[in-house]
Amino acid sequence: MLSVRVSVSQPLSPQAQESLAQDPTVCDLTVLPGAAMEGHGDVLLFEMTRENANNIMRSLRHLGIPVEGSIVVSEPLVVVSNAADRAESLAPGHPADGVLWAQVAGKAEEDARPSVSFFVFLLLATLIAGVGRLLDQPILIIGAMVVGPEFAPIAAISYAIVRRRRGIIMPALGTLLGGFAVCAVLAWGIWAFLYSLGVITYAQATTGPATEFIVAPDAWSFVIALLAGIAGVLSLTTAKSSALVGVFISITTVPAVGTIGLTLAVGAWDEARGSGIQLLVNLAGLLIAGVVTLYVQLVAGRWQGLRAARLRKPRRQRSSTRLRMLSIEDDGRPSRPDQEKL
Repeated sequence: MLSVRVSVSQPLSPQAQESLAQDPTVCDLTVLPGAAMEGHGDVLLFEMTRENANNIMRSLRHLGIPVEGSIVVSEPLVVVSNAADRAESLAPGHPADGVLWAQVAGKAEEDARPSVSFFVFLLLATLIAGVGRLLDQPILIIGAMVVGPEFAPIAAISYAIVRRRRGIIMPALGTLLGGFAVCAVLAWGIWAFLYSLGVITYAQATTGPATEFIVAPDAWSFVIALLAGIAGVLSLTTAKSSALVGVFISITTVPAVGTIGLTLAVGAWDEARGSGIQLLVNLAGLLIAGVVTLYVQLVAGRWQGLRAARLRKPRRQRSSTRLRMLSIEDDGRPSRPDQEKL
């Protein structure tokens, strides 16, 4: 279940209450008259099922609530309520499969914009990957994969393509490719300086059977990227973040960038080219998988939404829906009887 707080202007409040009251996947609807917009708006509090959240939020947006008010959705740790259990039983699908598209959109817009923390983590991951290739230590390569934040803008690009949000694609591409370019150049400068001092050798930078896969892309690189892209998008959209670590360990984007910086510094052009191809193969696989997965989720969600729409109560049954209202007045007196709606 998801907890929702809606601030709505008083002219729109009755329509919002009616829309929510007739939806069986909504429960515990409470109205606080005059509690928003300096007394000119109401606050609606209720719980809704995750499976039908998109339909409910769409109906509220179509009323024009976000123009003057707001819709805030949060996820409680636990909800102990028979009404909530009934709502869940009526909602089509499983809560874990529900995609809250407004949340995905907000995350995509945030991840598309470059940030200092993104570049710092990406640079650290790139340097760790370079050291892992230099020492031929797979555990360091895995560490670099986990630290790397590059999947966030990749997921943002996938979302923007599926939802046709052109305003997200270019910033996300700039964040992703710009981050790779800056980190590769910085890594190249650091490794070139160490190479000039004799701290590292050409043989160290180009020898390592345990990490040879970074500079030797093949068909399996693409297959793994596809599988990791599917798992990554599912983990983000279905709130299964525990699976995201496994996705990070499966993709070879950051290790390729780290190896590019290292091999360019020592003049190993063939290995730098192999690492570049590995990077492109992984990016292509991740983007294709991300777009296809999100599109399938979108189509499935619309089909589920149609099923959920049939559950809405007809007009003649609306009077049977109980709506609890709490009046907050300046003098603290209880609400008048005519303020309660059944």
